[in-house]
Amino acid sequence: MERIAAARGTELRCKGWRQEALLRMLENVLENGENQKELIVYAALAKAARDWPSYHAIVRTLKELEEDETLVIQSGKPIGIFKTHRFAPLVVMANCNLVGRWATSENFYKLQEKGLLIWGGLTAAAWQYIGSQGVIQGTYEIFQSIARQYFEGQLQGRFILTAGLGGMGGAQPLAGTLAGAAILCVEVSEERVERRIQSGYLQRRTDQLDEALEWIAEAVSSKTALSVGLIGNAADIYPEIVRRGIVPDIVTDQTSAHDLLYGYVPSEYGTAELQQLRETDPERLQQAAGASIAREVRAMLAFKEKGSIVFDNGNNIRSQAQLFGVEQAFDIDIFTEAFLRPLFARAIGPFRWVALSGDVGDIQKIDDYILQAFADNQIIVNWIRLAQEHVPVEGLPARIGWFGHGDRTKLALAVNQMVKEGVLSGPIAFSRDHLDAASMTHPNIMTEKMKDGSDAIADWPLLNAMLNCSSMADLVTIHSGGGGYSGYMTSAGVTLVADGTTESGIRLETTLNNDTSLGVLRYADAGYEESLDEVERKGIRRINTNL
Repeated sequence: MERIAAARGTELRCKGWRQEALLRMLENVLENGENQKELIVYAALAKAARDWPSYHAIVRTLKELEEDETLVIQSGKPIGIFKTHRFAPLVVMANCNLVGRWATSENFYKLQEKGLLIWGGLTAAAWQYIGSQGVIQGTYEIFQSIARQYFEGQLQGRFILTAGLGGMGGAQPLAGTLAGAAILCVEVSEERVERRIQSGYLQRRTDQLDEALEWIAEAVSSKTALSVGLIGNAADIYPEIVRRGIVPDIVTDQTSAHDLLYGYVPSEYGTAELQQLRETDPERLQQAAGASIAREVRAMLAFKEKGSIVFDNGNNIRSQAQLFGVEQAFDIDIFTEAFLRPLFARAIGPFRWVALSGDVGDIQKIDDYILQAFADNQIIVNWIRLAQEHVPVEGLPARIGWFGHGDRTKLALAVNQMVKEGVLSGPIAFSRDHLDAASMTHPNIMTEKMKDGSDAIADWPLLNAMLNCSSMADLVTIHSGGGGYSGYMTSAGVTLVADGTTESGIRLETTLNNDTSLGVLRYADAGYEESLDEVERKGIRRINTNL
């Protein structure tokens, strides 16, 4: 099969740039994906489409779709074309949404096996994944927040221990070195380690723990930023580092611990045996994976007791460990509540843009505009300068930046004008991670320990999706968890196309203002002072029910 890559240039295969943009975003997630043959983008199970017939049908439909029509997609399978209007979304989709009591991993696997649904991850089936860059600034900001809280603002001479170098975890080594640290990344797959070396995200590799620790110790001593990929299993490596009395400054994990059947690899099994057990004895495999996770998390708790800053990086590892007997698993903090909540309370989160023409010069021109127009925003200026120098291009050229309410709109409208004036070589697609202020309910990640106890209320992402449809977005999607994430979360995604037209300007301004306004109001409703301040400063219309 010919490998899929996103189209470049300005020649259209569709009836307009809005449709063409969404087609290229779909192609781009597969170009950047971990296992294109199986349509898997990242996280062991997160797919871009249900199956190859569905994928090809989506492609054909996008090429035929009129601007006043809407394509409806159910768990990666196109269902129908509906006559709507020119300001309606071109695509609406729902992926992996099961009714409460049925939202279990067992039911998910049965339905997936029958070909009735897929897990779309957060950005895979939503066609918004941009490679490891999509999470790199978030990971960097976590490390920077830890530096400010615990290490006088500096991570030079500090040791970060983590695991997982897949589609999400692959951002960790580069984020760690950009923050100035020495970071050791444990990964069972030699292929993934090599892929991160080739992409420029990882500097060194070894399969020897002694050598890895020697390199890390030298980097810590000289206060040199260094990333090392260690081929091994975290369930073995973490306890061994504890046994040796070595105490990293920061410890986390970004393996596919959310999924015991297809994700996390138990330490005692090889690749061939894993595949056989998935088919012949899945229960045994899941028990083995859970036991390995429990060993790793007990080691993480031991590191915490010895003084390490230990956190869950959003892969459900604490929940899995608790199910397998680690009663104190939730003594480990979640990254959102511990380090990023003040940003989310102001609706500052992972915004992203993609050069649909494939011209990296378009991203550079947008970078230049940001450095000038947002010169007083130190978070974004610092990141853009780092990204220009260190973040490699993966697939279609793209950038991520943590912008908040008003600033996202300002940037998008300026970019739309740049497209109109021919400053850029082609249109730009804007999206964001589902891990954003209004768009996710996940009581063990995004909404853990909300001030008002509203951790599990899923109204917000549903309202977010409906509001973005009303606001004329180009693509809107609602996702829930699959595999080991089943029953744990609901989220919403949005994509907009800046093609230089007046109509796209209307869509951009309306959707981006409303998307972030709802984010601010979600946290204001929970009583966060930063959100209440943002409401006042930005003139967001909040209804006071206490009158």
